[in-house]
Amino acid sequence: MSKGPELFSNFARVAGEVLTKDYSTEQRFSVASQSDTGVTLISTAAKKGGLSTGDIAAQYKYKNTAVGLIVDTASNISTSLTVTDILPSTKAIASWRYPDYNSGKIEVQYLHKHASFTTAVGLNKSPSVDVSATIGTPYVAFGTNASYKLESGAFTKYDAGVSLTKPNFGGSVVLTDKGDAVKVSYFHHVDELKKGTAVGEITRKFSTNENTLTVGGSYTIDSLTTVKAKLNNHGNLATVLQHEFAPKSFLTISGTFDALAMQKLPKFGLSLSLRP
Repeated sequence: MSKGPELFSNFARVAGEVLTKDYSTEQRFSVASQSDTGVTLISTAAKKGGLSTGDIAAQYKYKNTAVGLIVDTASNISTSLTVTDILPSTKAIASWRYPDYNSGKIEVQYLHKHASFTTAVGLNKSPSVDVSATIGTPYVAFGTNASYKLESGAFTKYDAGVSLTKPNFGGSVVLTDKGDAVKVSYFHHVDELKKGTAVGEITRKFSTNENTLTVGGSYTIDSLTTVKAKLNNHGNLATVLQHEFAPKSFLTISGTFDALAMQKLPKFGLSLSLRP
């Protein structure tokens, strides 16, 4: 795949990973195994609020083709087929979920050194067409994203934004909700080895004059242990401690606390992931 401007969906990716990834209040356990034929099986069990769920996933990769299958406890079956470089710098993804016959979707991505383009079409009686495009370089990119409903002939979503990415810092400004909201994010690696990262993000919804400011950071204590924390202006504090106790296997402990409601007890999450 060509190295060029990132996809529109990846705008604010670094900030998003610091502020959203691995924060959870559920108990989750997953274990993976791999056969000699290259098939990877992943079994996952989770519990949140007294509700238990689980699924079994199978993944198979061969050259430029990947096949995925997920079966959950509600008997839903999700499948995906990904093929890379059918044509130069392209990726095609077909997905479907049973028994929801209207969930089928085909997506095509094209990555060029000066542009990226993605289109997805739903496979149902009243499909939507999702299109996103960016132009620029790996450092500066301008992009837009839209969803068009063929049956009604109307746009149900359109966003636009700009992203700046440098080796040690970056940020983005994205208009969402048909221009009714804006999200500004910024990240900065505080050291050359990128062990520490500081992040700030502010969102504003114009129709309600509602603002949310979130600050956070991550720090790599050593090659195996990482801690993260975030706090917003509504008093929501969350932390994550993740330790790689074996290659590709992680123990993650997370917690959330409402600083403006001291009478509420903190909530904690625990995740154990075992990989071959």
